[in-house]
Amino acid sequence: MQVSVVLCTHTVDRYDYLTDAAGSVLSGTYEEVELVCVSDGNDAVYERMRTDYGDDDRVVTTRLDENSGLLTARNHGADVATGDVVAFLDDDALACERWLELLVDGYRAHDAIAVGGRMTPRWEAPDGEPAVLPAEFYWLVGVTHRGFGPDGNPDAAGWVRNTMGSNISFRAEVFDELGGFDTDIGGRKGDNHLQGGESELCARMRAVYDERVYYLPEATVEHRIFDYRTEPDWLLKRAFWQGYSKRGMERFVPESTGDEDEFLGRLLAEFAPDRLRGLAREPSTAAALQFLFLFLFTGAVGAGYGYGILKWG
Repeated sequence: MQVSVVLCTHTVDRYDYLTDAAGSVLSGTYEEVELVCVSDGNDAVYERMRTDYGDDDRVVTTRLDENSGLLTARNHGADVATGDVVAFLDDDALACERWLELLVDGYRAHDAIAVGGRMTPRWEAPDGEPAVLPAEFYWLVGVTHRGFGPDGNPDAAGWVRNTMGSNISFRAEVFDELGGFDTDIGGRKGDNHLQGGESELCARMRAVYDERVYYLPEATVEHRIFDYRTEPDWLLKRAFWQGYSKRGMERFVPESTGDEDEFLGRLLAEFAPDRLRGLAREPSTAAALQFLFLFLFTGAVGAGYGYGILKWG
């Protein structure tokens, strides 16, 4: 089973990260791999890709004529790919050594049509993990959060609606039949705050095939969390627009929602009381900050959702 990994970037500023990501794929334990490197409208990036990988028969380099956005670039990479499975990795991510081996095992053992894994953080900020970010809201920075997974357990393998876009794969014929990612998601009605490409695609997949994504927590991908993404104001803005996006997805793609409502219920009924009990047992500034921001982030998501209602109805 050949796996094609699609890896996209749009700027020379991120090229060194892309080469790290590419290296993590090419040095992995799985040998039947094709790496498709996509330049999203940047000639300088494309020329560097050709120089660096032109002699490697495992790598295909391709480009779009103009910057078109990540979902369009991924669809283009999937069109070029020749593998039985197409997997997606971000340019600021690093796959674990056995990533593809484990994903392929998931296809073979569970007759799956889509398989994904866990996202773990690689804190790039000098101070490491931000004190204000509770594990329940790791999804704000593209990392698997507390409460994700089958029955809300991120350590358990099983079926989920979708994994994150930097650690997800599909059988190539399924991805092709579904028409790939909906490139209007990020710009529907001219609104670039609306997100959710992988959840929308997986909702369509379930509607057509009645199948979900098989989640393997051991198939890990590290996500670089840059300094600016650990600032409280950035995180709060991110939470607001994620809430707004949730309402937009409900409005335009109703099949893609539901997991978030279940998560909110657990957040208020289970996680918040659990943190409060822990704070009472072992008071600390860090624990108090995370308890406070648990509600600030929830409020920001709610505000964004409310704004979405005003805009979308």
